[in-house]
Amino acid sequence: MNYHRYYQVDVVNGPGTRCTLFVSGCEHQCRGCYNQSTWDPRSGHPFDEQLENQIIQDLNDTRIHRRGLSLSGGDPLFPANVPAILQLLKRVRAECQGKDIWLWTGYKLSELSPAQRAVLPYIDVLIDGKFDQSLADPSLLYRGSSNQVVHHLHEHPQG
Repeated sequence: MNYHRYYQVDVVNGPGTRCTLFVSGCEHQCRGCYNQSTWDPRSGHPFDEQLENQIIQDLNDTRIHRRGLSLSGGDPLFPANVPAILQLLKRVRAECQGKDIWLWTGYKLSELSPAQRAVLPYIDVLIDGKFDQSLADPSLLYRGSSNQVVHHLHEHPQG
């Protein structure tokens, strides 16, 4: 898996202060996408153990209270990304207490493959659906168009 950007401190992509990873690879290629540079799965930088360790370290850094991790892109559930995303999610759950995980995907919850569904037990909030430029609404919280749905899957206590 490749990634485009990692923000150690982000207050835009989910509630509270967060760590946010924008991955590469998206087959949806939605018209009007603000992040078209992430569509090519070969673009960006290799996601490696060093960055994975940095994310864990940042989430556990007590100098800044980070509420959780946000995963966007591209699409974290682009099929080639799923193994690395699943590994990261398992580590966050095992090593970072009280952090919530938000994930944005162009796939609808009902369309997820078995491999993609394997991430669901590890995430708290899934924002699903392709961005639809004709339904774009800047007043929406945490989504770009009104067809996208915010699914609250799990609640984890805040640490």
